[in-house]
Amino acid sequence: MNAIQPSRPPLQQPTPKKRTTPRPHRHLHQRSRRVMALETTVKIGVNIAISTAAISALVQLLPYHWTQQEKLRAVRTEVNQMEARVGNLQTEFSLNFDPRQTKRNMQLQGYRFDPNQRQVVIKDMEKGDSE
Repeated sequence: MNAIQPSRPPLQQPTPKKRTTPRPHRHLHQRSRRVMALETTVKIGVNIAISTAAISALVQLLPYHWTQQEKLRAVRTEVNQMEARVGNLQTEFSLNFDPRQTKRNMQLQGYRFDPNQRQVVIKDMEKGDSE
């Protein structure tokens, strides 16, 4: 038992034979390509549908936006005119209620004149009149 055994090649065990029918690799590759092509086609179709909906919405919204911008311009113009009018009215209001302008206001609003002031009357000269 303790003796050295002569070296012999190890016994070869029979190797299991490979399957005789190969796996259908080509068929799987073709199938995955078809699936990818179908998936890509569906993605493109969905993107086209979304793009069409977005463009349609823009086409409908742009005229509304333009009319709103026109109305906004008109309102801004009116606001500017009213601001100018309010400024004039505020100036007139402050002049009317200024105690130092009382005499001037009385002359502008009535026909009374300061006794020290001379009244000037302008006459139209007609062609037949000569003075």
